[in-house]
Amino acid sequence: MTDTPPDRLSIHPFNDHYNAEALERGIGINFRGERRTTVEEFCVSEGWIKVAAGKSLDRKGRPMQLTLKGEVEAWFEDLGDDAPKLTA
Repeated sequence: MTDTPPDRLSIHPFNDHYNAEALERGIGINFRGERRTTVEEFCVSEGWIKVAAGKSLDRKGRPMQLTLKGEVEAWFEDLGDDAPKLTA
């Protein structure tokens, strides 16, 4: 695996963009210049993140998600502050 995080990543195993190896390393996300810790899915190139919409669930029992658009920056946390950042 490279030192650059994937362009798109999800924390849910049922999603096509789930990557356990990347998640084990830890991903840091800045969204619109602010550190976010509640991100469930992100795409750097398209400039969006998905976060849980409260405690509401969909019909399959999964958390409802809100899509927020803006500048997204991602990096691997295990590399510290010197980590290469993926920015859109």
